[in-house]
Amino acid sequence: MLSTLTGRLILIVAIVVIAFLQFKLWMGEGGYRERQRLGALIQQQNQQNDQLAERNRVLSAEVHDLKDGMEAVEEHARLDLGLIRPHETFVQLTALPPPVIVTPAPPAS
Repeated sequence: MLSTLTGRLILIVAIVVIAFLQFKLWMGEGGYRERQRLGALIQQQNQQNDQLAERNRVLSAEVHDLKDGMEAVEEHARLDLGLIRPHETFVQLTALPPPVIVTPAPPAS
């Protein structure tokens, strides 16, 4: 009877230890859930980094154009400052507001 009691005690201790280790694996620090959360954060940060890298590329190209090309300077002068060269005609187009459609009210019954 002592060997059965000892065997059961060892089995219970083993089950408790395995349950504790499984809990640490799934719920503890550095466990599965935290790994999933960090993976999602990394993916989100990579998307943000890609967007910022594209913005930096565009800004770098614009800086390069401003330093090396007169076309970009002229474009900014035309858009922002209203540059008009001699012998050019200035034409300003405005968008017309959308037409207002009036529908008659249904007759009261």
